[in-house]
Amino acid sequence: MSTDHGVSGARTTPVGEEAAGAAVGTGGAGVPAGAGVPAGSGVPAGSGVPAGAGVPVGAGAATASGASTAARLQALFEGHRLTPTQRRIAHCMVRRAADAPFLSSVELAELAGVSQPSVTRFAVALGFDGYPALRKHLRDVAPAEPAADEGSYNEYQQAVQSEIDNLRHLAALLADPAPVVRAGRLLAESRPLPVLGLRAASAQARGFTYFARKVHPDVRLLDEGGTMLDDRVDAAKRAGATALLCFALPRHPREVVEGLEYAREAGLAVVTVADSAFAPVARHSDLLLPAAVGTGLAFDTACAPMLLGRVLLEAMCDALPDAQARLEEFDAKAAERGLFVE
Repeated sequence: MSTDHGVSGARTTPVGEEAAGAAVGTGGAGVPAGAGVPAGSGVPAGSGVPAGAGVPVGAGAATASGASTAARLQALFEGHRLTPTQRRIAHCMVRRAADAPFLSSVELAELAGVSQPSVTRFAVALGFDGYPALRKHLRDVAPAEPAADEGSYNEYQQAVQSEIDNLRHLAALLADPAPVVRAGRLLAESRPLPVLGLRAASAQARGFTYFARKVHPDVRLLDEGGTMLDDRVDAAKRAGATALLCFALPRHPREVVEGLEYAREAGLAVVTVADSAFAPVARHSDLLLPAAVGTGLAFDTACAPMLLGRVLLEAMCDALPDAQARLEEFDAKAAERGLFVE
């Protein structure tokens, strides 16, 4: 029988259980703050770009070749310390991964909102003689695959296809479950657990909080910005909180960035679900889990961040020894009260 918490019968094998204690940030879903920048490892949030950390934001019917191009871009950016302007260019290239090998420097500058000389300096920072050499490299390594036939899709179908591609890329990132396993443990151990989400991200934060309260003894939704947010972070810290979960989606409110900075100063470990490893919240996060949003409609679509939130819930349940008992207790009480109809 399906229940409100989405569990039918016994729980399945814990996600990533075999990865307990594994190193975090190995070319996959998490971007932990760290010091060194070895190939394939985590890097300091906001200073460089780890392989596989960013997720391409779909525009129209992105193809699988676009996702593989994005992975190649991540590998190319890995280990380089980029300025904020250069990270903006890198973010743009990841978002437009399928088109990146064919954009002129002027076109890329226009898309990224920077000057053309900035694009040239970006290419040089990556070790190329200039942007033409960078573009040639991208074309040389681009997969020789036929382009998808987008003519048969209307704009609504293109938005759906874009979200499908975002989910596929999320699945690829989750091939290394270690970052999510680590995040689940951090969240499970924090009593209370504050969950932050403002504006566009408030729905994800509320959804996570609703389900998390069924298995975690004290989950606190932080849905106000400003000085009230600081007060509630202080209250959570005084009550024993050790970590904070943040959902951060574009457009990124200044209050979220400032709130995360305050939370880290207070001593909380910050786990963030964001649309990209290049998001403004990256430098204020201890562990960043990226999941792209779709941009094909008037308002962004957030299927991948929502699903990643559910994956985090699963990882947190795996780290809570009494999670199953709490779910069974809820089921029994729900049946007694007749909460749900068949």
